Amino acid sequence: MAKKKLPLTTTFADRVIDFNKHVHFEGKLPAGIRIMNPFREDKNILPLSSLFYKKFYDDHEMRHLILGINPGRFGGGVTGIPFTDTKRLKQECGIPYEGKETHEPSSVFVYDVINAFGGPAAFYKKIYINSMSPLGFTAIGPNGKEVNYNYYDSTALTDAVYDFIVDNIRQQIALGVHTDVCFCFGTGKNEKFLRQLNEKEQFFGKIVALEHPRFVMQYKLKSKQVYIDKYLAAFEEEMG
Repeated sequence: MAKKKLPLTTTFADRVIDFNKHVHFEGKLPAGIRIMNPFREDKNILPLSSLFYKKFYDDHEMRHLILGINPGRFGGGVTGIPFTDTKRLKQECGIPYEGKETHEPSSVFVYDVINAFGGPAAFYKKIYINSMSPLGFTAIGPNGKEVNYNYYDSTALTDAVYDFIVDNIRQQIALGVHTDVCFCFGTGKNEKFLRQLNEKEQFFGKIVALEHPRFVMQYKLKSKQVYIDKYLAAFEEEMG
């Protein structure tokens, strides 16, 4: 996934778009696992996501980084933007989209947080979201249908994409993110893996883990506001 380094005279948006244009996994995956690279699978996704980044990131500001797990089929897998499904892309971000409408619960929660923060412009001015693996994975479920698969769901997959993940985090940092603290979506396996990786690589001074948006929507929906408040408090405490 190595690529040329862009000079920091380019905007944050330009650097993200360039990253998306070149991101590619060249390793071998375990049998039954498919890589999901929306930027190569759909010619419309790079221009679509580029509109988003030019709207919210076309400046020279540094951001704090949130790392999720890996893109899902109905959010980043369709829009090219982590935790942004097509409904949120249109309704919350004002980016036109003509294709099939998708709804991802994680995206609903993230945009509840974003709106509580002050809206997309205010949020994205301070924060950049990506994932441990910038590309997603799928497998065939018991019913024969394609389902999301996480990088940590099997040791074989984790081992196969380990170097890809390390390289990805280095490239995310090079985009222009602060390294004093990194926010982690997930207080289970994603947090554990990121903490172990950070201990070894010393990417960030501190890891702050927050309950994954999907966990909140699936298991804690009645107390969703508690988690929104927790997110906001963490951002306030760590970013000032």
